[in-house]
Amino acid sequence: MIKGQPTDLDPTIAPSVFDIDVLTIARVYATALLQTARKSDKVDLMQEHLDELFGTALSATEPTSIRKLMTSGAIPRGRREQVITEAFKGRVDDVFLDFLLVLNKHDRLDLIRPIAAEYRELRDKLYNRVRFQVRTAVKLNDEQRVKIAKQAGDYFKMEPVLVEIVDPSLIGGLQIQVGDTLYDLSLKTQLQKIKQQLLARSSHEIQRRRDRVST
Repeated sequence: MIKGQPTDLDPTIAPSVFDIDVLTIARVYATALLQTARKSDKVDLMQEHLDELFGTALSATEPTSIRKLMTSGAIPRGRREQVITEAFKGRVDDVFLDFLLVLNKHDRLDLIRPIAAEYRELRDKLYNRVRFQVRTAVKLNDEQRVKIAKQAGDYFKMEPVLVEIVDPSLIGGLQIQVGDTLYDLSLKTQLQKIKQQLLARSSHEIQRRRDRVST
């Protein structure tokens, strides 16, 4: 079992938040990066660079000056190329730096986040992994973690990547999210359902009594 980070499934970077046309273009570039990375055995390294620079909610809402320069349409392409080279030369692998320069050349730097999201999906598919988020009221222990991962692996027939989030508002139970699908087994939701059922029965009983009186 591989353990992921909460930011791996953050809604601000999940593919589903992007327009389908944007994702179509992003997948083309993500595929090209993956193919190049595979030739030099740097698939995981490219993911590390993407996660470090663009893969968190913070980088999406509070970009650094470098990121602003990279994606600003007001800055000439040549100037952006210089900024990117000076900022990342020696800091990231040359394959990744060349990729950023290609994006700049084609004015596609604004797609870096959807590209990162698509690259993650392609990498998981390559490694036959399924990434799923488990949200619980309290932190899972090792036995629970192994049990949930095994059940997920058996169900999807893939290697599970477990991303854990603690949410006390759930009271008990758990929520499991795979892609855009949510399996809600939390005590909070069960109590809400019971409440709704009681309200529905109460309303039905009141209406039944009104009907009896009117007849």
